[in-house]
Amino acid sequence: MLAPTVVRGKDSSINWNLGPSIDTLSLAWTRYIPVTPTSRQLAFLLLPHLEVLFGGAGGPGKSTALLISALQYVDTKDYAAIIIRKTYTDLSLPGALMDMASEWLMNTDARWSDLEKTWHFPSGATVTFGYMDNVRDKYRYQSAAFHFVAFDELTQFPESDYTFMFGRLRRHANSDIPIRMRSASNPGGIGHDWVKRRFMDEKTTDRIFLPARIRDNPHIDAEQYRRSLAELDPITRRQIEEGDWTARHGGNKFRREWFGIVDEAPVEVSAVRRWDMAATEAKPGKDPDWTVGLKLGKSTNNVLYIMDVRRVRSSSNATEQLIKQTAQLDGKYVKVRMEQEPGSSGITVIDDYRRRVLMGYDFAGIPSTGPKELRANPVASQAEAGNIKIVRAPWNVALLDELELFPSGSHDDQVDALSGALEDLSGIREHPPFMVG
Repeated sequence: MLAPTVVRGKDSSINWNLGPSIDTLSLAWTRYIPVTPTSRQLAFLLLPHLEVLFGGAGGPGKSTALLISALQYVDTKDYAAIIIRKTYTDLSLPGALMDMASEWLMNTDARWSDLEKTWHFPSGATVTFGYMDNVRDKYRYQSAAFHFVAFDELTQFPESDYTFMFGRLRRHANSDIPIRMRSASNPGGIGHDWVKRRFMDEKTTDRIFLPARIRDNPHIDAEQYRRSLAELDPITRRQIEEGDWTARHGGNKFRREWFGIVDEAPVEVSAVRRWDMAATEAKPGKDPDWTVGLKLGKSTNNVLYIMDVRRVRSSSNATEQLIKQTAQLDGKYVKVRMEQEPGSSGITVIDDYRRRVLMGYDFAGIPSTGPKELRANPVASQAEAGNIKIVRAPWNVALLDELELFPSGSHDDQVDALSGALEDLSGIREHPPFMVG
């Protein structure tokens, strides 16, 4: 463990005595940081790279490291930082990031704006707390500019949310504040694959992964923490205790390697767009189901192609507009099928779509029957035989993650839509294949 010697100077830096191997390093610092970093946190703070991912295992003080990083330059005029979690609840829980920041800053001259979820400093600097619970949340920051952007538990996010925030990283031409993208995470979650690929398989000179373990944090009761982790399933325990990025949860139905990735489907296919409906609109702190529209095609030699996936968590009016627009883009040769909910309300919804929304299209409502796992069996059989291809697109990872975790994952909307689409293709009277986009 490194023993820091704190020497505050006029430049608000700290000189750290790192022992005989390294003489002295100067680190940007401020009086608003009331804690001494661990040696691993210090290494994280000193890295000059544009992108750094910190952690892997649970317990090394990842969130603390992100908050320290965000505060380093708050004595500099107009410095702006943001720390992002998946939901507002993740930010506001006792002991979470906003609670930690309040404990550090409440007795200082920094001022909290609850409306903005932002700490304001006398220099004009700001540290903001944000969240991205659905695909539209990132646009809340479209006109903002930050010197520092951090994602806590990065594997909870799709890659598109992460890369979008690079467009918010900028500074004035004469500024010497470093531009930094920082993140921390355990393995697992919907973003596991893209985070592993980006930071472990495709590292660049501006991107680095800094692993950390429980033993790197002397402030935690490691033995008690390990006893708690022993209650977890073996995969989750390996992910959190060891930071093992090769440990993955899987369901007992699909393997991601069964699905081949292709650049495009054949020009001539018979195709159906199956909609699996969800009426819940996304709200802070909630993780509702998705409305999913999956387009499945069958070639002349009976190979299946997952050609497109549309997902939305929105109001009924917005969902209706998406379904209508998607049908227009697909064209009238693509059949449209929708899961019909039980009861009279389900009949009413289907009738409304037939008469008003999708008039002129080959549309029908299909009542769902039987358990989800049973309906997924034909898809699993085709996939295991290597007969289902996926057209390369940004939605691939979310689809494969859901398939791999089914039926143990938190969502199964895409699997339901795929199962229904295969039923629809199998049950539709054979016609000569049509050209579809």
